[in-house]
Amino acid sequence: MQYTLLDSDTITAPNGATLRRIQYTDGTLGGYLESGRNLDPNSDARVCGDAQVYGDARVYEPAHCLTIGPLGSRAAVLTICRDKNLGVSYATGCFFGSRDAFLAAVEATHGNTPHGNAYAAAVLLADHVVPAFTSGE
Repeated sequence: MQYTLLDSDTITAPNGATLRRIQYTDGTLGGYLESGRNLDPNSDARVCGDAQVYGDARVYEPAHCLTIGPLGSRAAVLTICRDKNLGVSYATGCFFGSRDAFLAAVEATHGNTPHGNAYAAAVLLADHVVPAFTSGE
């Protein structure tokens, strides 16, 4: 499907790059891109909801990421992905870090509450669904 990148609808990415919104020829609005180089016309990849993909992120297979939500007191989306530096990364709201750092933050914020228990259950699910990146890859 053909598209244009709108100069009139932009946002600034965490790295400072200007991203322009995609508008397809049928008028449908899509997400934001820095340039057409960021699109793979042969891909069926999808980034939905409040998920963010930035930097040099590369997601190769559906099993490399898991999003769960709404969770917690803010009804946020938790995104768990294979990560070259962390093995598996956890991101939600302003938190980004390792599994252990995420569990420590959940314990400090929520403890043994329904919100804390829901986050802990999400981590257990991720342990079985998202394979860790290993140094041999």
